[in-house]
Amino acid sequence: MESRDRVLVMGILNVTPDSFFDGGCWLDPEDALRRAEQMVIDGADILDIGGESTRPGATPVELEDELKRVLPVIERIHQSLACPISIDTMHAQVAHAALQAGARIVNDVSALRADPDMAETCASGEAFVILMHMRGTPRTMQASPVYEDVVAEVYGFLEAQCDSAVGAGIPRSKLIVDPGIGFGKTVEHNVNLIRKLRAFRKLGAPILIGTSRKSFLGTILDEPVERRLEGTIAANTAAILRGADIIRVHDVKEGRRTADVAGWFR
Repeated sequence: MESRDRVLVMGILNVTPDSFFDGGCWLDPEDALRRAEQMVIDGADILDIGGESTRPGATPVELEDELKRVLPVIERIHQSLACPISIDTMHAQVAHAALQAGARIVNDVSALRADPDMAETCASGEAFVILMHMRGTPRTMQASPVYEDVVAEVYGFLEAQCDSAVGAGIPRSKLIVDPGIGFGKTVEHNVNLIRKLRAFRKLGAPILIGTSRKSFLGTILDEPVERRLEGTIAANTAAILRGADIIRVHDVKEGRRTADVAGWFR
């Protein structure tokens, strides 16, 4: 048989009380480690650890609280599992501590804009960096977002942030781009970004897509978050067929199977 185009699966592990789907489930570091172990068994290529919710309307947490949430989990996972660890944070101090504890990737939803020290921290820590587009902040991003051309505007933003990251000393080979599905976009914006995802290949960086159980799927399906798995599978399949290299998911087993099948058809 011909080999398929391998698509990576990033498993979401939120150690927060208020994330929109799994908030409060993995606050205990030992519970989080067991969850990470199961994600690896289910096929995760990357584990994304977050200590501050970025759901629409979320309020920031104190830096000390974010550190207390993520560091024990990262340390345990790094000691126990070979799977690469990503730290989902906008804060340079958290990124630095996470990299010291064993993380290899910084997933910054602000694309290095929220903290002036983040770019240097990532460069000096030799981290891979995920640059995501977001309109506004998590607290404000869904307040009537408007674009003249969402694909062109998101592309232009990511292009500029890639150039800025390289200028700060981060090798272009270590950049990953994320159009930010659900972060300051309407249903139509999200759908258009996925439909035209192939345009982002011109940036020359792997594309990460995060659709998992998000509200735009709830609008399309008229279903609550716990009933959006099939919608997630469909959206991720569409994204993979249009060039997504990494899918970020809560449901790793289903995500792995989605990637393994859809990868044959790219």
